[in-house]
Amino acid sequence: MATLEPRGVGVDDEGGAPSGRERADGVLGRSYRALSVGIVSVVVLVAFEATAVGTAMPVAARELDGVGLYAFAFSGYFTTSLFGMVVSGQWADRRGPVGALTAGIAAFGAGLLVSGTAGAMWLFILGRAVQGFGGGLVIVALYVVVGRAYPERLRPAIMAAFAAGWVVPSVVGPLAAGAVTEQLGWRWVFVGIPVLVVFPLALALPQIRRRAAGPVDGRAPGGVDRRRIRLALGISLGAGLLQYAAQDLRPLSLLPGLAGAALLVPAVLGLLPRGTYRAVRGLPSVVLLRGLAAGSFIAAESFVPLMLVTQRGLSPTLAGFSLAAGGGTWALGSWVQSRARVEPYRQRLMTVGMVLTAAAIATAPSVLIDSVPVWTVAVAWGFGCFGMGLVISSTSVLLLHLSAPEEAGSNSAALQISDGLSNALLLAAGGAAFAALGGGAVSHTATGATGAHPAAFAVVFLPMAGVALVGAWVTTRLRERGPERQRERGPERERGPQSVPEP
Repeated sequence: MATLEPRGVGVDDEGGAPSGRERADGVLGRSYRALSVGIVSVVVLVAFEATAVGTAMPVAARELDGVGLYAFAFSGYFTTSLFGMVVSGQWADRRGPVGALTAGIAAFGAGLLVSGTAGAMWLFILGRAVQGFGGGLVIVALYVVVGRAYPERLRPAIMAAFAAGWVVPSVVGPLAAGAVTEQLGWRWVFVGIPVLVVFPLALALPQIRRRAAGPVDGRAPGGVDRRRIRLALGISLGAGLLQYAAQDLRPLSLLPGLAGAALLVPAVLGLLPRGTYRAVRGLPSVVLLRGLAAGSFIAAESFVPLMLVTQRGLSPTLAGFSLAAGGGTWALGSWVQSRARVEPYRQRLMTVGMVLTAAAIATAPSVLIDSVPVWTVAVAWGFGCFGMGLVISSTSVLLLHLSAPEEAGSNSAALQISDGLSNALLLAAGGAAFAALGGGAVSHTATGATGAHPAAFAVVFLPMAGVALVGAWVTTRLRERGPERQRERGPERERGPQSVPEP
């Protein structure tokens, strides 16, 4: 059994024991300040991309005649991110997170440039896929940095700082992206973001090399686990085929759908903790909850701007801004979970968070009724984001608590695979339902194109609310009973891999 403190946590420059200053410092204390600011800046970059690009997406899809493929622009990102996550987990566990983080940011920026210069929707989606691979590398590498460089007492706080990194982009991003889209064109939203890459790399990499570089405990770098790489390819290809089948509703689409399922199912079983889809107590339920929460929320949120633009006639700026308050409330929820005094109530807070998320998703399509004020979405999404802040940061904290240092990368990859796979599959399912009810033909309400289109949006949101309610039940299964629970209460609070196959 591994002790709770990973190698390299709070060591001095000579690799010795933690100094008194490091034992007392917070995430913005002198010992951790540069590292914290650097990695949070990476999160800010990702957050700005997500909020800005989401605002410009409806305009890009219409200009490229690709509204029918709208869901692919999001699910393509999540599909390739699955492969990036597994690669990053292997890379970080065997050689440290520096290489994975650097390569991920480079791929992320390259994908933005491809999408921003695309002349057709398929090329736009290709750029999103390159972005997704880079994003998968980055997110897992960041988790490994947190697990290695910070003691457990600081991990809830740095996760809260990650959430806080979304606040300014959530407010500024939609406004800036909407203004740029309307004045200069949607392409500038994409090609302008990569310039933000330089600052996070320059600030974070020296600290990451000092505190978290190399394999755990000075071991020689390990080889690549080819089985896990094959499973990663299977999960990405399978998810992609299922998304294609979901968008092409002809009978022949059953063939790629079945092929995708044949690839996806064994890959998922091999990469996620045993018992994940049975909600086995402990780590399997933590991983499952992450997928249910993120997938239901992101799949619903992806259609909010399109719904407001096409059904209520909002400009891209106002449609994006309707989600802006969510950044602040998400950060508030993450801050609440980081308080030491709420630790005994973490599971209850997560249950509350999932109920709030489900209620927000179910409330959003009420604006399809003309008499319902448009600002209803903004209010509902604020509450939903608060719930997500409680849940997402808590799953990250629990994941690192249940992971031995040498397994942090692979276990973080499992968590992120659940997140990304759920995003991709639920987006594919929502996109198929959306297209089946005429969603691919939506246009601005001024054109008079209505009919079945409101139902096309409702059939996306309401099932996602049901998925979030299932997540509320899973929150009751996060703590293990018996000896494992007693160990959590002990002075060393030991933990191990908790039934994760190989991670």
